Amino acid sequence: MSHDDLDPNPIRFMRHAGCGDVVRPMRSPAVHTYVALAVHVGGRMRVEHRGEFELRAGHLHLIPAGDAHRVLSASRPEVWGLGFCRTCLDPARYGDLLAPIDRVRHGGSPVVELPTARQAYVLDLLRELEREQQTGAAMPVVAESLLALVLAEVVRASGSVRVAPPQRPSIVAEALTVIEARCLGPLSLKEVAEAVRRTPAHVTTAVKQATGRTVGAWIMEGRLAEARRRLLATDEYVDVIAERVGYADPSHFVRLFRRHHGVTPAAWRAQQREPPPRPDPG
Repeated sequence: MSHDDLDPNPIRFMRHAGCGDVVRPMRSPAVHTYVALAVHVGGRMRVEHRGEFELRAGHLHLIPAGDAHRVLSASRPEVWGLGFCRTCLDPARYGDLLAPIDRVRHGGSPVVELPTARQAYVLDLLRELEREQQTGAAMPVVAESLLALVLAEVVRASGSVRVAPPQRPSIVAEALTVIEARCLGPLSLKEVAEAVRRTPAHVTTAVKQATGRTVGAWIMEGRLAEARRRLLATDEYVDVIAERVGYADPSHFVRLFRRHHGVTPAAWRAQQREPPPRPDPG
């Protein structure tokens, strides 16, 4: 699991700028446990993601969680973006705003061209998200509001949110969709396999080969991401959070959390809420 996957913020700003050319492709594709939206501000980049695309200023690259992608070449790229935990978002509030991501997972193009008149506005939203993170005391409601505004721009640039998926999704895409929708409740490999009408062995092999993670690991990541969000954004007791993210036994949740974060949920919450050190006036 990468450092990015353990980022405490369920919504985070990312920035990349390269000063030269990348001529050799990445050795292996990257796969994230979060959704990524990459806005290309300058330069050019050729990527492999459900085909090959050349991205330039004004393009927005949509990467659902679990989608393999890699950079093939780049020339002075500047990319701003954000990553977010889909499981942490209320589907009743965000369903239509996430339609472009669903379309990619169902086989649609992962590249959207932002209208020239809206590009500066989207970059301003990303700057505000970056400022929120830099304060060391970001308010989750502000980050969510900024994310919703960015997603609304993606929907408008993509066209109607009521477009039928272009093709039947792969078994892996179906399985990840089921996990995102149901991992905060009781969910097992067998139930995921039943939902996608395949055997558990078939599903676990397909998901592992495509993403590098097992079905169980994807379920756990969704639960831990929502647990981290609740630890940051609420004052709920740890045993309440355990139940809300799908663990009937709070002790098991605490052991699992400590195994992956090095500390108990309560200690992690205290660390994250500790105010940043004041700058030395001297």
